[in-house]
Amino acid sequence: MIHSMTAYARREIKADWGTAVWEIRSVNQRYLETYLRLPEQFRSLEPVLRERFRKRLARGKVECSLRFDVNPATNTELTINEDLAHQVIKAAKWVKNAAGEGNIGPFQVLNWPGVMEAPEQDLDIINQDLLSGFDAAIDDFIAARASEGANMQALIEQRLEAISTEAAMVRSMMPEVLTWQRERILNRLEEAKVELDANRVEQELIMLAQKSDVAEELDRLDSHVKETQKIMKKGGACGRRLDFMMQEFNRESNTLASKSINTEITAAAVELKVLIEQMREQIQNIE
Repeated sequence: MIHSMTAYARREIKADWGTAVWEIRSVNQRYLETYLRLPEQFRSLEPVLRERFRKRLARGKVECSLRFDVNPATNTELTINEDLAHQVIKAAKWVKNAAGEGNIGPFQVLNWPGVMEAPEQDLDIINQDLLSGFDAAIDDFIAARASEGANMQALIEQRLEAISTEAAMVRSMMPEVLTWQRERILNRLEEAKVELDANRVEQELIMLAQKSDVAEELDRLDSHVKETQKIMKKGGACGRRLDFMMQEFNRESNTLASKSINTEITAAAVELKVLIEQMREQIQNIE
């Protein structure tokens, strides 16, 4: 199975500590690049997430974001650190006496870091839940890439079949085309009333036929079709190999066009180029 590099997945997590939403999206890229947007308290998860992406993906520009909303009910019980509050008040009075002016209000004391304390949530439990949700999100993400990859594979196989059809059509035409070419040259020589050695004429016609013969190019096109089908059947991260095959297809179609001696073969060469370009556009998004 082949996978597209373009996909999107979203996974929501609900627990006693609140809710969280993972979003993963990707586009085509030559290598694997991951961009993470996490709340500050979960920055420690970045290495873990990158490693999990690396193990399951080969290519693509991947953006992953986490939105975290804490459950207000878990933070309703506040306590005062009385010892710290007394120290803050004592220090504030000393500063006031030393300066000879200034006031200190109760809210200023309460706003001092550590005076008001809320029960801390167990980050280990939250991290475990978040990572479980991430694994589910990446499963959905890979499934989306596989679904899109299956659609792309079907389109590529249609183009490969069309290429085989064009190659077979050109192959069936070649005997007639070579005969037509031979007769045209002989007729022109006869019209010009040019007398040449029969053996020399025959040699020249053979050389011309060899230059116009595209059997080798057609054989290579058939071979490339089979190899491309084999690569897609094997699956995995095959985008680069498929891209190389498109270069080989282009080489044969260019040679076919350069050897063309009638409009039908020229039209077939043009159609081959169109089919190859359509495949290449799809392959740019294959992992």
